[in-house]
Amino acid sequence: MTVIYIIAAIIALFIILAAIAPKKYNVSRSIVINKPLGEVFDYIKYVKNQNFWGPWNQRDPGMKQTYTGEDGTVGFISAWESDHKQVGSGEQEIINVEKNVKMETELRFLKPWKSVSQGYIETHPEGDQATKVVWGFHGTNKIPINIMMLFFNMDKAVGKDFEQGLANLKSILEK
Repeated sequence: MTVIYIIAAIIALFIILAAIAPKKYNVSRSIVINKPLGEVFDYIKYVKNQNFWGPWNQRDPGMKQTYTGEDGTVGFISAWESDHKQVGSGEQEIINVEKNVKMETELRFLKPWKSVSQGYIETHPEGDQATKVVWGFHGTNKIPINIMMLFFNMDKAVGKDFEQGLANLKSILEK
């Protein structure tokens, strides 16, 4: 009988944790780049340019990458494979491009765990000669992953990567 109570308690704990754990996430960072909006957008709409400013290429410059389609347009897919635990494997597909406004992507992560997120890069004018860039992603935590998010701060972990990437982007574009 004790075993049944223990099993029931574990199941109840699992249900309670699943109910209170975060089901959605949204991580973003922004930076102002001292270049006109059109110039900034024309650079960031190309996913291949992320190789120069994204933090993950710096972690594993030897990761395997493949591309399908025309970069900067809807349907373009950039896939990557890496043994580095902070890079993993997956693919990014452009799903929407609004000229000088935003580029949206679907991020399909395969390793270290499978998940799908929606990525975005937005541009906002800051006067005539500067552009605010917002880089982020959002998605839904499914059970049991959402329970793990009680002990993992997605904003803190990924936010640092976005901050580094945006700083790199600013450095490249303001040269």
